Amino acid sequence: MKYLIILLSILSPFFSIAQTGAVQGKITANGKALPAATVMFLKTSFRMATPVSGNYALKEVPPGNYTLSVSGVGYITYKQQVNIAADSTIVLDVELKEREGDLNEVVVTGTMKEVSRLESPVPVEVYRPSHFQKNPTPSLFDAIGMINGVRPQLNCNICNTGDIHINGMEGPYTLILIDGMPIVSSLSTVYGLSGIPNSLVERIEVVKGPASSLYGSEAMGGVINVITKNPKNAPLVSIDAFGTSWQEYNVDAALKLGGKKVQGLLGMNYFNYQHPEDHNQDGFTDVTLQNRISIFNKWNFVRKENRVASIAARFVNEDRWGGQMSWNKAYRGSDSIYGESIYTRRWEFIGQYQLPVKEKIMTQFSYNWHNQNSWYGNVPYMATQQVGFAQLYWDKMIGKEHNLLLGGTYRYTWYDDNTPGTLSADGLVNVPAKTPLPGIFIQDEWKFTERQTLLAGYRYDYDKHHGSIHSPRLAYKFSPNAKNTFRASFGTGFRVVNLFTEDHAALTGARQVVITEELKPERSYNGNLNYVLKVPSESFLLGLDITGFYSYFTNKITGDFDQNPNQIIYSNLNGHAISRGLSLNSELSFYFPLKVLAGFTYSDVYQLDDHGQGRIRTTQLHAPKWSGNYLLSYTFPKDFSVDFTGVFTGPMRLPVQPNDYRPERSPWFTIANVQLTKKFGNGLEIYGGIKNIFAFIPKYSLIRAFDPFDKTANDPVSNPNGYTFDTEYNYAPLQGRRIFAGIRYNLLSHL
Repeated sequence: MKYLIILLSILSPFFSIAQTGAVQGKITANGKALPAATVMFLKTSFRMATPVSGNYALKEVPPGNYTLSVSGVGYITYKQQVNIAADSTIVLDVELKEREGDLNEVVVTGTMKEVSRLESPVPVEVYRPSHFQKNPTPSLFDAIGMINGVRPQLNCNICNTGDIHINGMEGPYTLILIDGMPIVSSLSTVYGLSGIPNSLVERIEVVKGPASSLYGSEAMGGVINVITKNPKNAPLVSIDAFGTSWQEYNVDAALKLGGKKVQGLLGMNYFNYQHPEDHNQDGFTDVTLQNRISIFNKWNFVRKENRVASIAARFVNEDRWGGQMSWNKAYRGSDSIYGESIYTRRWEFIGQYQLPVKEKIMTQFSYNWHNQNSWYGNVPYMATQQVGFAQLYWDKMIGKEHNLLLGGTYRYTWYDDNTPGTLSADGLVNVPAKTPLPGIFIQDEWKFTERQTLLAGYRYDYDKHHGSIHSPRLAYKFSPNAKNTFRASFGTGFRVVNLFTEDHAALTGARQVVITEELKPERSYNGNLNYVLKVPSESFLLGLDITGFYSYFTNKITGDFDQNPNQIIYSNLNGHAISRGLSLNSELSFYFPLKVLAGFTYSDVYQLDDHGQGRIRTTQLHAPKWSGNYLLSYTFPKDFSVDFTGVFTGPMRLPVQPNDYRPERSPWFTIANVQLTKKFGNGLEIYGGIKNIFAFIPKYSLIRAFDPFDKTANDPVSNPNGYTFDTEYNYAPLQGRRIFAGIRYNLLSHL
C-alpha cells in the first residue's frame, strides 16, 4: 500500500494534464479576421495574441469557471463566462465591435450636422476628457496645449493672459464655440477660456483651417468646439480636485438633476492661487494670482420623436493680479508700485430647439455679457461687450446621395471701452461699436459613390461698414478602403475687426495704441490636403494623420512693434501674408496596454509688406516653425497607470527693443510632465505627479523691472540704450517644476 501511494503521487501530474480542457475559435471584426487581438482568461496566465488568421486556442486549461476576455486596439472588449470541463474543447467565435471614439465617433463641427469622423469630408480631430486628464489642468486654455498644432500663447508676463494659436495663426483667427455657438470670441477670447468646467466637457472637436462658410467671422485659422455633456449620460455625481506644491488649488464638480422628462446638469469650477512666488528674482510675481469661480447649468428636455431642446447658462467671476511682490489692492491704479489687476465678470446663455414639424429644422440662440475692470499699472482698461446670436437652419436629405443644409444667422455685437478703439473720428466723443452681421449659408454634401463625397458650401454676410462678404468652400473625400482616407478642401475666410483682439499688448499700459487708417476686414484663401492611414499588424495598430495647409491673406491687420518701442501702430498690410506648413499626428497602440502618441507641426507664417522700398518679408511674432507634442501611457495590472506627456517648441521671433540684450529668437525647449494614477472599482481615482519635470523657464522676461513706470527711461546716463519697460517678451510660462496630487470620483446613474 505504501508503494502504491508513492506511485500515484508520482503519476498525479500526468493525470491532471490529461484532465484539462481548451477553448478555441476565431476573432473577427467587420466580418474579417482580426490580428493582434488579445485573448485571455482573466486572473490567470493563459493569454495569447491572434495571428493574421484571427484564430486562437487556449489549451491545457484546468477544469473550472473562467472569464474569457477578448480585446483589440480600437474595439470594445468582449467578456464571457466559460465553464471548462475535463477532456473538452469549447469552440467560441467572437466578433468585436469598434469602440466609440474611433473613426466611427460622431462629430458635428466640420459640417454643422452629426456625421461619423470617417464619413466627414472635413477632417475633424476629437479629444475626450480622458486625454486631458493625463496632465490635469485648471482651465481649457491650459489643457488644449496637449493638441498638436494648437498652442496657448501667453501674451503678458505679468497678467498671464493669452490666446490660442492654430497652425501658427494668432488668437483672433481662432473661433471658440460651446455646443456649436460662438460664445467665446472678441473681448472674451483673452479671459473667457478660463473657467469652463472640465467635468462638463463631453469632447472637444478641432477643425484646422478657415471655416467661415459655416461659422462666419473669426473662423479664419480654425474652430475649437467645446461639446458639453448630455445630462442623460452624465454621472450622478462627479468631482475632480487637485493641488500643487505652488499652493494652487482646483476643484471641478458636477451634479445630475431631474428625471425622465427633464434632465439637468449643474457644474462648478473653482480655482485659487494666492501665494506669490519670485523664483527669477526680478521683483515681480512669476505667476498671476487668481481667484476664479465658474458655475454652469444645462437642461435637456425629452420630446417626441427625439426632437432636440436644451438650454444652458454659465457665470464666471475672476479676480487676478500680477506685478511687483509688494503690490496690494491699495496700489491699484497708482504709479508707485506696479501691478496689473483684472476683475472679470461674465454671463452666457445658450439654447437650441428643433421645430415640431416633419422636416428637421433647428433653431440655435446665444447671448453673452462680458464686463472687465482692469488696471495695467496706472493705465485703466474698462470694457463691456454683449453679443447676441441666432441661427435657423434646415437639414434635408434629398434622395440617397444629397444632404442639404440651408440656414440664416444674425449676430449682433455691442462693444464699449475707454481706448481709442471706440472714439469718434474727431476723437472727442465715445461711440460704442455696434456691429450687426446678418448672413445666410447653403451646403450640399453629395455622396456620389460609396467611397467618395463632395461638399460644396457658400455663405453670404453683410457688414454695414464693409458691405457684402462672400465665403465659398469646397471639400472632397475619397476612402478606397477602411485603412486609407484622402481629403482635400479649399475655401475662403473673413474677419471683421475688433481692436481688442488684435493684440493684448495694446492694453497693458506699456505701449500707446496708434491707428493709422480705417481698418478693413481681412480675407483669406485656403487649401488643405489630408491623409489618414491605419496600419494594423499582429502586435500593434499604427494610425497616421498628415495634413498640408496653405493660406493667403489680404488686408491682414498688423501691429508694428518695431517702429517705435513705446507704440503699437495698427494698419492693414500693404501686401499679403502667408501661412503654410505640414502637421503629422501619429498613434501607436500595442496589444499589451501601451499607447504612444506623437505629433509635430511645421509652419512658416510671414508677411510681405511694401514700405515704399519694395516688399519686405517679416516673420510673425510668437510663431515657432517647429512644435509638437508627445504622450506615453502604460497601464499595469490592477488599474495602475503611468502617463508621460509633454510639448516641444522650436525657436520663435519675439518682440525686442532696439539694441536689446535679449535674443530675438527663443531657444528650443520642452515642458514634460509625469503622472501616476490608481483606479478603484467604485469610480474612485487618485493621481499625482510632477509638472515641468525638467524645470524649464525662460532665461529673460521683463526688461527694466526696477522702473516699471519708465520714470528714468529718458536718462541717458542710467539708460544709454533707451530701454522701456515691456511685458510682451514671452515664449513660455515662468513657472518651474512642481508636484501635484488629486482625487477623482464618478458616481454612475441609471436614470
